[in-house]
Amino acid sequence: MQNLTVLGSTGSVGCSTLDVVRRNLDCYKVFALSGYKNVELLAQQIVEFNPDVAVVGDEMDLVRLKALLPVRHSCELLCGKQALVDIAQADKADIVMAAIVGAAGLEPSLAAARAGKKLLLANKESLVTSGQLFMAAVKQSDTLLLPIDSEHNAIFQCLPNQFDISDPSQGVRSILLTASGGPFRAWTMEQITNASREQALAHPNWSMGAKITIDSATLMNKGLELIEACWLFSVSPEQVEVVVHPQSIIHSMVRYRDGSVLAQMGAPDMKIPIAYGLGWPERIDSGASALDFLSLSSLTFEAPDEIRFPCIRLAREAFSAGGTAGSVLNAANEVAVDAFLNGKIGFTKIAYVNELILNQIPVSTLDSIETVLEFDALARSQAERAVNQIAGGLS
Repeated sequence: MQNLTVLGSTGSVGCSTLDVVRRNLDCYKVFALSGYKNVELLAQQIVEFNPDVAVVGDEMDLVRLKALLPVRHSCELLCGKQALVDIAQADKADIVMAAIVGAAGLEPSLAAARAGKKLLLANKESLVTSGQLFMAAVKQSDTLLLPIDSEHNAIFQCLPNQFDISDPSQGVRSILLTASGGPFRAWTMEQITNASREQALAHPNWSMGAKITIDSATLMNKGLELIEACWLFSVSPEQVEVVVHPQSIIHSMVRYRDGSVLAQMGAPDMKIPIAYGLGWPERIDSGASALDFLSLSSLTFEAPDEIRFPCIRLAREAFSAGGTAGSVLNAANEVAVDAFLNGKIGFTKIAYVNELILNQIPVSTLDSIETVLEFDALARSQAERAVNQIAGGLS
C-alpha cells in the first residue's frame, strides 16, 4: 500500500487521479489532498477518501471547509503555501501527484523533488519556469520523476530505458510532440481575432480546466510542452518536432535513426497517463475506454501555423534565451489568459502580451527559487499594466 498526496485534487487532473485510485484501492491510500478554492468538492473528497491532511488556499476557505465536513472527522485541515510544501515533502507520502495549475505549483512540486518522492508531474510550469533548478533537485535526490502530460508520458513510453540523447547506440533522432490544434485550427486569422470565450473553451477532444484549454487554443500549451520536453529528456528545441494531429489518438512519438517511429496511442483520456505514472513500472486499470481501431476513420497530420499561433515560437525563443525567460513567459501568459477569460482583452492579444513582456524584461541568471519568484512577480506586474492599456484602448 502506497501513500499518495494529490496537489490540486479538485482540478481535472486531480479528479482523474482520484478516479484511478477508486479502481485500485488495494494499492493506494490517499494521505493528503489540496483543493485551493473549490472547498465543496474538496469536502466530498475528504469524506470519500479520508486523507490524513487537506489543504486550502486561506483562512476563509478553511472556515468554509470546516463547516462542510462532519463534526467528527480525522482529517487535519490546513491552509496556505507552506502547508502545500509540507504535504508534498511529508515523510508519510510515497507518491506525489503535482497537478496544481500554473506557477502556484512550483514550490510544492520542487519540495517533492528535493524530498526524493515518486513524483508524478502534471504541473509543466515547474519545468518551464525553473527547469535547471528542478532537474538538478531531481538528480541530487535521485527522485523518480514521471511525466503525466499525455504527450510527455507517451514520449517516456517510447524512449529506451535510461534514455540519453548523446548516446548514439540508442539511435534516437528526434521527438515528435503532437498537438490537437485546438478549436481554431482551421480558422482564419480574422475569425481567430474575433473568437469568443465560449468558442475558445470548446476544445474538440479533451475535457480540461479553463486555463489549459485556452492554452491549447493559442497553442501556448504546446509551447510550454516543448520547453518541458527539452528539460525532461535533455534535448534541444531543434530535436523536438511539433506535429498537429487533430484526432488526438497518437499522443506523441519518437523518431529513430534507422527510420523507425514509435508511437503511443490511446483514447484522449488523462486517466491513461495517470494510471501509467501511478503504477509504473507495472500497469494498472485506468478506467479509460479501450481504443477501437475499427471506429477510426483516419489519422491526419499537419505542420503548426506559427503565424496564426505564434506562442510556439515564443516558447522556443524563451528556452533558447535561458535563465529567467521561461518564468517571464509563463507569468505573462497566466495574466493574459486570465484577462481574456474575464473579457478584458481579445483572444489574439494573449500572444501579443506574451511577446511584449518577454521582450521587455532582460534575461537574468536563474540561481534560486527566489529569483524565479522575483521575475514571476515582475512579469505579472508588467503584463497587468499591458492588459490595462489594451482594455483602456491605449494599445
